[in-house]
Amino acid sequence: MGRPSRLGDEDRSDYGRALDEVIASPEIRLLLERSGVPGGRLRVRGLAAVARTTSAADAEYRRYAALRRRARGGRQDAGVSPLSGPGDQERPGAGVLAVLGVLTPVLAAVAAATFLLLGYGLRLAEALPALAGTLVGVGWFSLALAAVTALVSVVALYRTAAKQSADGTASVPDRSPAVEDAREAWLAALRDRGIRPFLLQQLTEAAPPPRPDDGHGSRFSSPAFAGPDFSGPDFSGPGFEGSGHRGSGRTAPDSSEPRR
Repeated sequence: MGRPSRLGDEDRSDYGRALDEVIASPEIRLLLERSGVPGGRLRVRGLAAVARTTSAADAEYRRYAALRRRARGGRQDAGVSPLSGPGDQERPGAGVLAVLGVLTPVLAAVAAATFLLLGYGLRLAEALPALAGTLVGVGWFSLALAAVTALVSVVALYRTAAKQSADGTASVPDRSPAVEDAREAWLAALRDRGIRPFLLQQLTEAAPPPRPDDGHGSRFSSPAFAGPDFSGPDFSGPGFEGSGHRGSGRTAPDSSEPRR
């Protein structure tokens, strides 16, 4: 078998839902609590590894994509425009026209305001009446141009939005039972053989190493003070005659005169 199929843009929402279902499973939730990894971070890792996880269910995805393409009459999956290469692509001039449609009304309105302000300013100052009349005329012309281009841009944007809405509505055909069954089979294989093993591996690697059991005794323990005969020093007699091993019945030897 060749390279794994690239997941289509319209199938990424299904992948995201399958990923959320696996993360919400009791097994993954328990491992999340033990490892301390946030669920959001695990979801980001699952989204970043889409090429790795989908390759485990590549056969089911190929079958699902073939049935869906056949149901659509052999056309390319609608709603997904190719990013590069041959095919139905956007014309280079369309972007320039869109930019001009937005900038022309703005520039015309700015020019109209500038010319009108200068023209009427000269009229009020009663200076250069000929130039003032010209500036006022150009200003009103620019204002009319701004209004017309703004109206044309609004109509063009409305038609474009209506066309895209109609194309999007027509591009979602009614799925046949065979296509739905193939989709469910792909999602099941994706969850069981792709997403779940990947998440388990990530949680296993993120689990903290087991710490030694430090529940027996305190942090400092000396054999001399941990014996069964140790009961603590005796401060009752002179010279602290009692030792820590008073419970054993033995007393420390005294080098001075014998006790009476």
